[in-house]
Amino acid sequence: MLSRVRCPATGQPLRRASAESLGCDCCGKAYPVVNDIPRFVASEHLASFGLQWNKYEVAHDDEDRATFEAKTGVRLDELRGLRVLDAGCGGGRYSKVAGEAGASVIGADHSSAVDKAATLCGHLPDVRFVQADLKHLPLEPASFDFVFSIGVMHHDVCTRDVFDAVAKFVKPGGRFAVWLYRRNQWWQEWLNSAIRRRTTKMELARLERWCRRGAWLGGIPVVNKTLNKVVNFSAHPNWENRVCDTFDWFAPQYQHHHTVAELQRWFESARFEQLRVLPPEKSGRLYRWTYEHNLLIGSGVNVVGTKAASRLGLEQAADGAH
Repeated sequence: MLSRVRCPATGQPLRRASAESLGCDCCGKAYPVVNDIPRFVASEHLASFGLQWNKYEVAHDDEDRATFEAKTGVRLDELRGLRVLDAGCGGGRYSKVAGEAGASVIGADHSSAVDKAATLCGHLPDVRFVQADLKHLPLEPASFDFVFSIGVMHHDVCTRDVFDAVAKFVKPGGRFAVWLYRRNQWWQEWLNSAIRRRTTKMELARLERWCRRGAWLGGIPVVNKTLNKVVNFSAHPNWENRVCDTFDWFAPQYQHHHTVAELQRWFESARFEQLRVLPPEKSGRLYRWTYEHNLLIGSGVNVVGTKAASRLGLEQAADGAH
């Protein structure tokens, strides 16, 4: 792990300064190591994520594997031997999926959720974690075969800044998959923003109690397929997932919504090609119609692409062919 970590300020390799810290010889900064996880940030405005991922048990192996494949466009049997970055790993569900499929994984998250992730993946020696800002990752650029980010980037001040920063860690020929919240109809956006202006100011304990009511509604047939398209609350079959998902919607300070075209432009600007817009996991004529008309609150825009080979790499390949 130590050989793969870099100083986020200088980009230089770090040395073990002590049993509990890493040091940079270039800038003199020291970074703590707590529970064997290098820490480069505190949770700050993302503290709610540390609370939800550490408190609730939301990992379900079969469901998580299916979600991973649906939201990355990558089959599990393609991962063996790859270097993978989970950008915004949360409680580590998808790091675990990738690690169990044979990938060498680094999961990065801004919050203390990395502690839950490390516990969840404790049986996987080639899955490790860092607590770090995705805009300043302490890793070597262009060093990962596959990078994915599921439902994370839109929780920063500027989604595009996070996207551009993370995209730099995909090596030429590597793949990059991103899932972001979808922009809904204007009236849904207005209602969502109005409610979140209140919920983001609540004390977390009070908001959590409020979200438990939403989770109760999410367990009522018919209600969980109609009302939650107006005011978002989870309809997941598991109670803890419903509470966690509802809390995840209303707690974060930042929550931006985007369009497919917008996300595609970001990929193109970052020199990705072979772009694929991934469909939602669920099927059904009515579901797809509401999805395509941007009527499903909490649904996503999802794109995967391949990093274009560098000019230098193309020239070297051409020279090798002669």
